[in-house]
Parts: sequence; C-alpha cells; structure tokens
Amino acid sequence: MAEQKIFAGPRVRRIRNQQGLTQTAMAAALGISPSYLNLIERNQRPLTVQLLLKLASVYKIDLEDLQSGGDSVLPHLKEMFADPLLAAELPGDQELVEVSDVAPNVATAMLKLYRAYREGQERLTDLSDLLAREGHETKLSGARLPMDEAREAFERRANHFVSIEEEAASFIKLLSPGDDLLSALRDWLRADHGIAVKVMPVATMPQWRRRYDRHSNRLFISERLSSHDQLREVAIEAALLRMRVAIDAEVADLKLSSDEARRIGRFELARYAAHALMMPYEPYLAACERSQYDIDVLRSRFGVSFEQAANRLTMMQRPGASGVPFFMLEVDHAGNRFRRAGATGFPQARFGGGCPKLPVHSVFSQPGHIAVEAVEMPDGTSFLVIARTLEGPQGAFHERPRRTALLLGCELTHRDRVIYGAALAGPHDNPLVTPVGPACRVCERAGCLARAEPPITKPLGLDEMVAGLSAFDFG
Repeated sequence: MAEQKIFAGPRVRRIRNQQGLTQTAMAAALGISPSYLNLIERNQRPLTVQLLLKLASVYKIDLEDLQSGGDSVLPHLKEMFADPLLAAELPGDQELVEVSDVAPNVATAMLKLYRAYREGQERLTDLSDLLAREGHETKLSGARLPMDEAREAFERRANHFVSIEEEAASFIKLLSPGDDLLSALRDWLRADHGIAVKVMPVATMPQWRRRYDRHSNRLFISERLSSHDQLREVAIEAALLRMRVAIDAEVADLKLSSDEARRIGRFELARYAAHALMMPYEPYLAACERSQYDIDVLRSRFGVSFEQAANRLTMMQRPGASGVPFFMLEVDHAGNRFRRAGATGFPQARFGGGCPKLPVHSVFSQPGHIAVEAVEMPDGTSFLVIARTLEGPQGAFHERPRRTALLLGCELTHRDRVIYGAALAGPHDNPLVTPVGPACRVCERAGCLARAEPPITKPLGLDEMVAGLSAFDFG
C-alpha cells in the first residue's frame, strides 16, 4: 500500500518561527539540509515518517498539531463568508483551508474583525429600532439576505391583498367546491391542466413538501403533512396556475431587489392565496364575528388547522368590511422568529415581539394548550395575546422535526369582541397585565427577572457593593 504523503510546510514554518530559529538551525537539529527544509516549508517535499518523529521528539509537539492545523478556525471562516456582505466574494473551500493552514493568526484576526462588525451591526439595528419608535426616520441598514428583505417587505404593510382576495373569490365560484375543496381542486387541475395529484411516501420524497413533475404532469405531495397542510399545498399549486398575473403584480408592488427575494415573495403570496381559497373572505369574517374569533370553532367549521385559521385572522382587513386587527408571530423553542404579520404591518414599533416573558415561549411546556394574557408595553399600550404550540410535519422515529409556537394578538381595547378576553385574570375594567418590552436591548425596565441582554440606552450599574437581579442591571 502506498504511503500517504503529508504536506505540512506552513505548519513546520510556524513551529520554527515560534521557536525563533533560522532554517539553518532547525535543519541542523533535524539532521537535514537547509535547502531540503526550505522545500518542505514551501510544500514542495512531503514530511517523512522519520521527520515527523524527529519534529515531535526535538520540539515536544503533538503530531496531531501537524495534521489538524487550522481546522478549528475553518468552520468559523465558512460562517464568516456566508454573510450577505461577503457572499459574492465567497472562495472555494480549498482557499479557506489554505488561509487557515498558511496564516492561522491572520485568519483569527479576520474573525475578530468580523465579530466586531456583527456586534456593531446589531447595535445599529437596535438603535435604529429605538429611534423609529420615537418617530425618527433612519437610513441605517446592513447587508441582508433575500429572505430578510422579503420578510421585511411583508411586515411593513397590512397583511391584506385586495387583488388576490378578488381572484380567490372568483376561483371559488368557478370551483363550486361545497364541503370538499380538495376534490374540487384535484378535478380542476386534471381537467384544465392535465395534472394528477398523488400523495407520496417519505422514502420517495424525503426532502420536499410538494413537487410538480412537468415530465409526467403529476403533483406530488408528501405524506409527512397533515390533511390540512396537504390541502394547502394543492391550493398553492392551483393558485400559482390560476392567479399568476395577480400574484406577479403584487410581487412587483413589493419592490424587491433580487430575483431570489421575488421568488420568496411569490411563494408567500401563493400561500396567502391558498388561505383565501380555503377560508373565503365573507364567510370566514361572518364566522369570526359569530364565534367571537374562537380559533377552534373556526378550524372545525372550515376544515383547517389551528395555524391556518389563526393566520387567516391577520388577513381580515378589507376596507369597509374588516375584522379585529390581529397580528401574529411564530417562533421555535430556541426563540428564532419565522413569521410576523398583522394589520397595518406587524406592529414592531409598539410591540416588538422579542420579549422572553411573552407566553409564546412558555407554551412549549404545555403542547396544545392555549395561553391567554394581557401584556403592557413600557409606553402603556396594552395587548391581548394568545399563544399555542403548532403541529409541524410528521417526523420518523429517528428524526427531530422543528416545533413552533404561534402568538396571536390585538390591542386590549378589542377584548369584548374576542372570546379569549373573558379568560383574562382580574376585573373586567382592570385586568392583570404582564409588563413586557419590545426586546431586551431596547427595553429599559429595571429589575426584570427575565432580562437576557443589557440595554443599549443605559450604562450598566457596576457597583461591587450591590448585586442586582440580573447580570445586566443598570443605573
């Protein structure tokens, strides 16, 4: 068997420099010529087994050091070059390996600069949000991924699209689905486009929810999905075929800057259209008013999931025929935010949604339970919020699928129109409220037991004689 060659010139040079040796001195200690050592350091000659052992013996180093080199730096370099600011400059993996091997100290310095840049960007974002809440427009912005740009475009506006609602109403009249929308959509896809719908096993579709095969003209849906989510995927495909012009016009109105961001926007609008098909506007709004926005009643009446029924509540803002202006936030158990939407745009300036005291974080300990609370922001604005965990795609025994929770809210002044208002603790005219903030970095509530980060607007109270309730107490 051929012996594996080890080229570790930059690492040998690093050992020599750390020892403060010339090539002549190191070559003498290893029993080789200076010219041969020079070739080794330039990776023009491999290290032999004898030389490896000699290096380990003379300089008391671990042989692993010669083989691992900058491996500990490499993952961080890959993360750095994945940033939108550097994505266009992303070198191949081999170049990153060479940087981490040849100049590990330079790579470490680059990482320190990048982390300082990220920290600065986060502080600028927090400051921009704070100024926006006080009515000051800012132009501060950092490099954004297409997904971030698309999400921000949707969050800035009301979650209601008139043209898509009109197209959905027209499509429903054409389908005349009765109580079986899925069968009506299947029949329409086959009759008008020759597309057959088939539910496929996980082994056949391990990575997709939905896939349209143009060659066989079949639409495949994953069996991982619940019956409600399977219906939504079929409705999305139908909406992309039937409402393409209306969807493209709304995408253009979002004024997104890249093709990828526009594709993301198109998918979100197709998802919106699917909800409009599953829960037509007038019947859904009438049911909302009769049931006092009881999501469990709505989900049963329209044959949808809790998430779909709650999501549709944020869309009931047609001028002259609007419902309670709800907003919505979806997070996972680690606090990552996936979806934000609501009337007049997600009310981030007043609400934020990043406070760890919100019930959306605690409901993971009680799956399926609906938590109802009144919360109050530092400016005195109060909201009625409900939270519940959601059921995602079904995973196999060895998998750990992502689980999320939904927060749905409206201003507390609407409590009498919403059935959940009766569940608030305390008297009707003075319910108990939980004091919350927009996010720890821009929240100035003192003595908060849930504080996770220091505020950017206050200096920390660094008094050795006093210990506060958190490590981030301020004066």
